[in-house]
Amino acid sequence: MARTGTSAARVTQDADGGPARLTGGWQAVTAHWLAKYRRVWFGTAITSFLSPLLYLAGMGYGLGMLVDRGAGGIDGVPYVVFVAPGVLAATTLQVAAGETTFSVMGSIKWDRTYHGMLATPLGVRDVVRGHLAYVLVRLTMAAVVFFGVAAALGTVRSWWGLLAVPVAVLGGLAFASCCYAYSASLTNDRGLALMFRFVVMPMTLFSGTFFPIAQLPGWLQPVAWLTPLWHTVDASRTLFLGTADPGGILLHVGYLVLWAAGGYLAAVRVLHRRMVV
Repeated sequence: MARTGTSAARVTQDADGGPARLTGGWQAVTAHWLAKYRRVWFGTAITSFLSPLLYLAGMGYGLGMLVDRGAGGIDGVPYVVFVAPGVLAATTLQVAAGETTFSVMGSIKWDRTYHGMLATPLGVRDVVRGHLAYVLVRLTMAAVVFFGVAAALGTVRSWWGLLAVPVAVLGGLAFASCCYAYSASLTNDRGLALMFRFVVMPMTLFSGTFFPIAQLPGWLQPVAWLTPLWHTVDASRTLFLGTADPGGILLHVGYLVLWAAGGYLAAVRVLHRRMVV
């Protein structure tokens, strides 16, 4: 890791304007996380690949039969077609949360991996970028596998649906960067349990994943609009159905980019204060 960091090294300034130091080699950080993932990938197969497909089968076909029979589907499409892009977006959210919570805190507090990285020419930005690049790989894998199965089941109505994969990955990255900043600020894991219970789960349920947010109370709908997951779900759904408006897609993507960029800057600053200052 140190050798790779040194070969890509350059003199820069740290996040808070601190003393210049050698940074570079975020690829080495990504390689570290990928090497760890190769040892545990089978254990993540259920949460990353199997569970979303079971959600699609259970909600889309199980509950979907009742919805289609009683209400003729949702917005004129079968329920499984409606819910598939929502589950795709929720899958990337879950993967993002799983890869930027305990692994980040553990690298700071328990196994002290970040201490070892920062003892080399690697800098704080390299640690954050490398970790988020690894998360990007995980999000892409999960999104591609789910999309392939969803397309095979006939839930993708347009070739534009292919663009739902990068949109879902961007949505996951937007949440991952913010989640990283939050996890890096914690001193114990109680805050992580609270985040899963009061942020991840409600966002999954009330951002249009399983039913239109028009069915939410009026005061709660604007809250859903502010979440990155709603923008991911709405963009993915219109792409799946072939009803996407280019302007609307650009607005969704722009909003998600702002979340991702803001989360990244916050993550660098928080980790710098935690590990360097």
